[in-house]
Amino acid sequence: MGSPLQAREVVAFSEGVSPGTVVVRTAERRLYLVNGDGTAIRYPVAVGKPGKQWSGATRIDGKYVAPAWSPPAEVKRDNPRLPDVIAGGSPSNPMGAAAMTLAGGQYAIHGTNRPSSVGTYASYGCIRMYNQDVVDLFDRVDVGTQVYVTR
Repeated sequence: MGSPLQAREVVAFSEGVSPGTVVVRTAERRLYLVNGDGTAIRYPVAVGKPGKQWSGATRIDGKYVAPAWSPPAEVKRDNPRLPDVIAGGSPSNPMGAAAMTLAGGQYAIHGTNRPSSVGTYASYGCIRMYNQDVVDLFDRVDVGTQVYVTR
C-alpha cells in the first residue's frame, strides 16, 4: 500500500458547499472536488511555502492545456536566471500538463514538472497537482467553478 499522497480517492465530505465546488485545505495539502452526495474526490496537492500561503474565495477564470509559463515578478526576483517565458510542454515548464487560472491574482491550480513536491509546502501560492490529477480535475470543472482555499 502506497502513501495516501500518491492517489486521488473518493472520501466523505460535508462542508455545505455546492456540488462542483473546489475546496483546497492548505494545512492538509489536499484539494477536494465536491460531488454533492456527501462525498468529494480528494487529490493530493502542493501548496504555498510558509509566507506564500493565502486563503479565500475565488473562481476558475481560465483553463489551459500545456500552457506556456511566464514567471511572476516575485518568482523572477528570487530566480533572476529564469527566462521570461517557458514554452508549454517543455520539461522545464512548472505548469505541467494543464492549468486552471484563478480570478483575482497570479495563482493557478496546475500540474507540475516536480511530482516529488506534491504533498509539500512548495509553491509561491499556486496549487500544484500531479499531472494525471490535474488532467482529471480539468475535465471535471468549468470556467466559473467556485474555489475556496482554507488554511
